[in-house]
Amino acid sequence: MASLNQWVAGARPRTLPAAIAPVILGTAAAHLLGRGDLALAILALLVALSLQVGVNYANDYSDGIRGTDEARVGPVRLVGQRLAAPANVKAAAMLSFGAAAMAGLALVGLSEAWIMLPLGALSVLAAWRYTGGDNPYGYRGLGEVYVFVFFGLMATLGTLYTQADAVSWFGVIGAIGVGALASAILVANNLRDIPTDIEHGKRTLAVRLGDTRTRTLYVALLTASVLAVLGMAWFEPWALLGLLVAPLGWKAVQTVRAGTTGRELIPVLAATGLYEVAYAVLIALGVVIGVAIAT
Repeated sequence: MASLNQWVAGARPRTLPAAIAPVILGTAAAHLLGRGDLALAILALLVALSLQVGVNYANDYSDGIRGTDEARVGPVRLVGQRLAAPANVKAAAMLSFGAAAMAGLALVGLSEAWIMLPLGALSVLAAWRYTGGDNPYGYRGLGEVYVFVFFGLMATLGTLYTQADAVSWFGVIGAIGVGALASAILVANNLRDIPTDIEHGKRTLAVRLGDTRTRTLYVALLTASVLAVLGMAWFEPWALLGLLVAPLGWKAVQTVRAGTTGRELIPVLAATGLYEVAYAVLIALGVVIGVAIAT
């Protein structure tokens, strides 16, 4: 029976920045419009975190019953390492999705952003279908697209819309930036797992691209996040504070470009996640400073 620490590890905490950063940036975009709302931001954060934990447990369950996780070198695999019964891990995923749905209903009810109801339901379905079902899209090289759309565009712009009842160009560009970084986390993860994924027939984007081009994609995604800062600065110059985190991203890029493999790529996952959160926090701080100076 899995211990509490193993259940926490199975939730894959290193991926949680992909849920936190878009809410921070979406709230900053709402604040720039004069409509930031902390209570709604907290609800949006609960939705995003619950979805992220849910998709991680669902991935653990689905990969585990397929045997894909038996020789992984990454974090704890509850099913693959036979630490927990598959049914219990599946239940944990469903409970997480249920928590996301409850927080989402409260968020929609308070904000009256009713369009978010079907979009939220689509998010839960997409989270399960990542590696679940008969033809999971994570096995067809579409995982990064899912992450970009749901943990970039939808999470950021959904947060913005529920608070401001509007979408701005600042928010769109910010969504692209954090979406690129969330995708970079998955790219680094799948780069590490190329050998075992090939062995088990999991055709991730990294497997399809191959080692060299996957490393190029990682660099391109981090570069896109920097360009997004420059785009946001067109609307709020203080957003340039986001560039202060560039040295952390550059260190991760150097590690990836050096040809690092296996367990040695795990620090890249942590560094990319930290980069994403710091990126969002610094841009949000820039927005707060800019708005304060302007008023």
